[in-house]
Amino acid sequence: MTDNNIINKKFLDSASNETRNMILDTIANHYGISREDAYEELIDDEAEHLLDYVTGNERAETSVIMQKLGFYM
Repeated sequence: MTDNNIINKKFLDSASNETRNMILDTIANHYGISREDAYEELIDDEAEHLLDYVTGNERAETSVIMQKLGFYM
């Protein structure tokens, strides 16, 4: 078990709806799953760091947002 799930949830809860939806849509599209399934994966007890799931330009954008909100490890 890691704390990634806790950090992921806190970050998604603090991000704007636009940012949250962008992240979840990017993950869902990459893995061929629903937005809800992407969210569940991110908050699972064995979740990886959020950036491990995000691809493309959205990865860099998410990293910057995480840094601005104080969630970057």
